[in-house]
Amino acid sequence: MSVVKRRTLLVTGMAEGLGADIATTFAQGGYDVLGLSRTGSGSEQIGASVARAGGSYTHLACDLTNATDVQRALQPIGGTIDVLIHNAQVLMIRPFGEISPQAFEEVWRVACFGAMLSAQAVLPHVAARRSGTMIFSGATAGLRGGANFAAFASAKFALRGLAQALAREFGPMGVHVAHVVIDGLIDAPKTDQRFGAATTGRMDANAIAQAYLQLTAQPPSAWTQEMDLRPFAEKF
Repeated sequence: MSVVKRRTLLVTGMAEGLGADIATTFAQGGYDVLGLSRTGSGSEQIGASVARAGGSYTHLACDLTNATDVQRALQPIGGTIDVLIHNAQVLMIRPFGEISPQAFEEVWRVACFGAMLSAQAVLPHVAARRSGTMIFSGATAGLRGGANFAAFASAKFALRGLAQALAREFGPMGVHVAHVVIDGLIDAPKTDQRFGAATTGRMDANAIAQAYLQLTAQPPSAWTQEMDLRPFAEKF
């Protein structure tokens, strides 16, 4: 009896909430998971959930804004990755006059520069195989900049431009590059801590993760480059 080889997913910005649900959903879909973040917070719980779903989980401690650190973490394994999901971000909501240059740069470095570094570690390999998927988690702020969102919106605009450019460059090489606009608040503990509890109007992280998994199964003749996801109650 032949054994089906499991594929490998890399998620940047791994944490509870969307990252954890992506890991579990992809494990159910036949993937082993690599999670990258600065700390290993929550990695035991994520690993246990992935194991219950039939996969293995490995945490990579890495500063995504540091090129040397990213190269150290990803160079040895870049050739094993089938899907990259860049989910790292810093949500900064602050009046423009209160944003320091260092804070502004940090938001961009996590959302966009980190995406570039991780993509560079993976793209040559998936392009050589002419098979692979890269998904970038975007936001409403990547389509329009709101008051107090100067740092976050500019970083997400940059991420969207990066995704478009990579899709046009690497699509003909067999690599599916998709940008997902997450238009709404995700139902997660961090969301409650920041915005308060809510009973309706929040996005289910598992539903988002299912949409991500579906993107990886699209045939090359009908790829989605940009997808909007929003809860039914969201105005747009």
